[in-house]
Amino acid sequence: MALQINATNPEHPALLLELPWHLPLEEWPDKYLVPLPRGISRHVVRYARAGDEVVAVKELAQRPALREYELLRDLDRIGIPAVDPLAVVTGRTDPDGEPLECVLITRHLGGSMPYRSMFETTMRPATMHRLMDALAVLLVRLHLAGFAWGDCSLSNTLFRRDAGAFAAYLVDAETGDLHPELTRGQREYDLDLARVNISGELLDLEASGALHPSVDPIDFGTEICARYQELWKELTRTSVYPAGKHHYIERRIRRLNELGFDVAEMQIEHASNGDSVTFVPKVVDAGHHQRQLLRLTGLDTEENQARRLLNDLESWMATQEDYAPGDPLGARPEVLAHRWVREVFRPTVRSVPPELRGQMDPAQIYHELLEHRWYLSERAQHDIGLETAVVDYIERVLPKRREPLRPTEE
Repeated sequence: MALQINATNPEHPALLLELPWHLPLEEWPDKYLVPLPRGISRHVVRYARAGDEVVAVKELAQRPALREYELLRDLDRIGIPAVDPLAVVTGRTDPDGEPLECVLITRHLGGSMPYRSMFETTMRPATMHRLMDALAVLLVRLHLAGFAWGDCSLSNTLFRRDAGAFAAYLVDAETGDLHPELTRGQREYDLDLARVNISGELLDLEASGALHPSVDPIDFGTEICARYQELWKELTRTSVYPAGKHHYIERRIRRLNELGFDVAEMQIEHASNGDSVTFVPKVVDAGHHQRQLLRLTGLDTEENQARRLLNDLESWMATQEDYAPGDPLGARPEVLAHRWVREVFRPTVRSVPPELRGQMDPAQIYHELLEHRWYLSERAQHDIGLETAVVDYIERVLPKRREPLRPTEE
């Protein structure tokens, strides 16, 4: 059987042909590899350079490789945060003509970390809570989309900084299944697996001395269940409001948007006596603020970053003379937003020296600058301005950073 590369982009086969497919992954020469931290995997995984891209190459049998490739493509189509599938390579043989396992290739997720890399220095419990929140949100998003993961764990997840929180991405879809809708039993099975897996992973960290002494692995495994149930209830519960109180419905929708979810459609029923209204939202995947910021500015960010940047954008627009909401003669929001990107966002980010940025993306840099301005203003009891905050951030905060954000992938 000849070597075959099934790829999502016609550019990738040419780039990928340069890699040594005639060798098992464990024997690939260093010149092809990129030294990035790896998480735990039951398969051999290596990071390699293909042209200007860094890719993750996972060796596994042909059938599960093709299945996972298609599942990752499906998740990409419905907007689920997961690694980006690039190709599957089949028909590999060694120099003696002996068959080698095929490989699944995904794009490196820039700025991401496996959980074990995050525990190289003892992680504070508050940070661990944010990590569990991110994983719970990911599991809810998967379940809303009808995806049963089948192996939810820290090891099968990558984390990226998202403003003051984390965003979680699915890495391993090998055990997953996509359905039109999940039953309660399917969701609870996934959730119970997550609890057991996470508790076990944290017990391993505890045994190695990498876990904060105040952290109970069993309690943290249970925490994701409680966080999941709380979020699922908020997103799917039926609300009954007094008739005429339509703003209650709007308030509920705003609350869902603040959680990062959109309402695709609504079911509204009036009681027979006319005294109440029943509201059932159909909640869809997160990304309300991401899409709004992307539409206005062209900036593609994480959800929490987008929420913070939108707040700053709206505050800035209110100071512009041609800002007149509802006035047809005023500047359109898109025009003002692009002016903000050109005159505020980009100059501010560029003022931070590249050697001090680490792997932080522009949106994370700008978010941290806004946080620093708020901190300085609170201390000074007046607004100190963004330029002053940038200078102080560069001189006093960045040089003291001991944990730069490092990219990696499972």
